[in-house]
Amino acid sequence: MIQRGCKSPLRCIVKLGGAAITCKNELESINMETLKSVCAQLREAMAGSTNSSPGSVPSMDWSTQMGYAAVSLAEEFKDGRALDLVSNFIVVHGAGSFGHFQASTSGVHKGGLHLPLVKAGFVATRISVTSLNLEIVRALAREGIPSVGMPPFSCGWSTNGRNVASADVSHVIKAVDSGFVPILHGDAVLDELLDCTILSGDVIIRHLSHELMPNYVVFLTDVLGVYDRPPTDPDAILLRKIDITAVDEDGTWSIMKPCLQLKKLGVKITVAAHDTTGGMETKIAEAAMIAKLGINVYITKAGTPHSLRALRGEVGDDAPDDWLGTARHHLF
Repeated sequence: MIQRGCKSPLRCIVKLGGAAITCKNELESINMETLKSVCAQLREAMAGSTNSSPGSVPSMDWSTQMGYAAVSLAEEFKDGRALDLVSNFIVVHGAGSFGHFQASTSGVHKGGLHLPLVKAGFVATRISVTSLNLEIVRALAREGIPSVGMPPFSCGWSTNGRNVASADVSHVIKAVDSGFVPILHGDAVLDELLDCTILSGDVIIRHLSHELMPNYVVFLTDVLGVYDRPPTDPDAILLRKIDITAVDEDGTWSIMKPCLQLKKLGVKITVAAHDTTGGMETKIAEAAMIAKLGINVYITKAGTPHSLRALRGEVGDDAPDDWLGTARHHLF
């Protein structure tokens, strides 16, 4: 596999689903329990050894935030062990209960910056999503992960008809090569045709995957994977393995496990009314395009033993029966 850009092969791009790390029904509310669990798992995956114990982790969040103790910088960082991580990961997170309300209320995703409501909504959306980005960076920093927030708008990402038109990934590459973990997110951006729109985290991951060719990609969601219908349906079936063919440009896919007599259009997807990025439907399409590049993609529930195994890269080409999630492979 050809590596583009980074000095060392990029190990993994992680998508933190907005529905997993926020409380969907509470405006701008973070699911701290899940976020803390995900951050701990990311550190464990970066530590490399499956036998290592997290122990006491020195925090990199040195701000005076209520509830967090001050750090003793000299003692905790003088020997360098606190930075002993293989940090060639990139994290992209969704917005969840942040940003979507502001964007859908103002119509930012439809464009039209000449309209006062759209311009105000653009600002409000970015305030919301960047505030979530800061809290995720802080949560990772408290686990000793050297994270840096990289909002796409601020880093020069833009679109043309909602397709990525400009994305200077050199900023991301430099951050990774310097030992940092870049934290990107879905963002309001400028669009050459529409004036503005919403660039989803899933689209960002597809572009980064094409440019940087990670070993694997992990989508962490609030459910165990892709189902043949909404997972709230009692008859919903978890699709364990999906193979991507190279027949069509749209990444035609077929269900390999379980052996169901289903076609692509037979899988029913629902999207929340306030979701301006397409929800699970966009996730499936973007994951298919990533798999077409020859990169294995895993979709599983955040904060579970299954997500830890995926982050460590232990699932492999043939997902074991005791791993619950959806594996997508390219069928050559």
